[in-house]
Amino acid sequence: MKWETVIGLETHAQLNTRSKMFSAAATAFGAAPNTQACAVDIALPGVLPVANREAVAKAVRFGLAIGGNINRRSIFARKNYFYPDLPKGYQISQYEMPIVQGGAIGIYVNGKEKSVHLTRAHLEEDAGKSLHEGFHDFTGIDLNRAGTPLLEIVSEPDMRSAQEAVAYAKALHALVRWIDICDGNMQEGSFRCDANVSVRPAGSDRLGTRCEIKNLNSFRFLERAIEFEVKRQIEILEDGGKVVQETRLYDANKDETRSMRIKEEAHDYRYFPDPDLLPLSVSESWIREIEREMPELPETKRSRYVLERGIAPSVALQLTASRDKAEFFERSLGATNLVLFPKIAEDIANSTITSIAGMANLDGLEFSQIPITPQQHGKLRERVADGTISSKIAKEILDAMWAGEGDPDAIIAKRGLKQISDSGELERICDEVIGANPSQVADYKGGKEKAFNSLVGQVMKLTKGKANPQQVTEILKRKLSG
Repeated sequence: MKWETVIGLETHAQLNTRSKMFSAAATAFGAAPNTQACAVDIALPGVLPVANREAVAKAVRFGLAIGGNINRRSIFARKNYFYPDLPKGYQISQYEMPIVQGGAIGIYVNGKEKSVHLTRAHLEEDAGKSLHEGFHDFTGIDLNRAGTPLLEIVSEPDMRSAQEAVAYAKALHALVRWIDICDGNMQEGSFRCDANVSVRPAGSDRLGTRCEIKNLNSFRFLERAIEFEVKRQIEILEDGGKVVQETRLYDANKDETRSMRIKEEAHDYRYFPDPDLLPLSVSESWIREIEREMPELPETKRSRYVLERGIAPSVALQLTASRDKAEFFERSLGATNLVLFPKIAEDIANSTITSIAGMANLDGLEFSQIPITPQQHGKLRERVADGTISSKIAKEILDAMWAGEGDPDAIIAKRGLKQISDSGELERICDEVIGANPSQVADYKGGKEKAFNSLVGQVMKLTKGKANPQQVTEILKRKLSG
């Protein structure tokens, strides 16, 4: 029997506010245990929660970005369960009336575009953290994270492979960073996913029994956990067994999922409206104010790059993988003369996603951290466009700029890298190369194109890469055509 995989993701994005969801305590990462948990966070008697306005604004921002419906009235509810790092015995969340419903995120897998629809995005507070390592016979509890604002983003079960799930998670990760609601730091737990995975006979429209894999904090683990779980469920079904609905954990060391607990249903949490919090009201004027402050979104930028700058869709997709990268490209382009060099946008785009991105990746840097400015990058590519240097020499100059040598024009002058464009000088060198390589000349005239490339290479070698390649090609072809 052929099987179809069905995947939905629940993603927790920690909102990058300075204070917590319902208290004024700090949210900074890395503080000593239990130093950022105030009376509200540890649920001392008599304390009252107050909703964080900035967290609500960031949720609205997300709703606008995905084209979702922003509920003008939503409700905070108590989700009741016991766990040592949950001091109140319940978590304040949203259930029947979340702040955002619907919307979609576009993904690209194997060159094909697909929309993943969202069910909802709701506000809630995080729990604390149980610490097991370093303790003997007991567990430590750190409540610094208790009360940290989260946006839980729930997708429809639209994904059909681990690759699609990873593409969705990456697109969502890029979006929350793009609109500046979450720093996306997966190592610190700011962005983590739970994967709901099931399988069903191919062609069936009935959903299979799903298992939820909790707290996947890397794209690699997400992919491997789903692949293992799909294989596990198929083996159970093909052996005549039944998949049990449960919560599972992924063990990266063993590359397998293992049972954690039988999956709870909503009624197990006894949701009810929190009596200490009024319904959340979001006015039309506030939504419009947030909308005016929104940055241009990735899809809009991609379309503009293709239509206005003539950039290939695949290149535009890579440019908009992060806001920092897109801004680096645009500022690089802004430092050039587009009237004189109308096609330079394509060159700058390709340089950004290959040379610059490659060097940044090698050094483990974000685009906002790289050691050259967009203006320097734009000027460098302009020197290629105006014939001052060749593309090969540009790589040498880029390395020097990356090492901190500064302005490309200064490096060109200091190292004597200006391209040789003097026609008389190039004519002389081409004559010298033709005279010194009679066999290659004969091969070229006999129809062997590789021999011509060899002659061009000889000229470039004699000029230490500084000859204008286009002029060299034109001169050699003219001289060899007789």
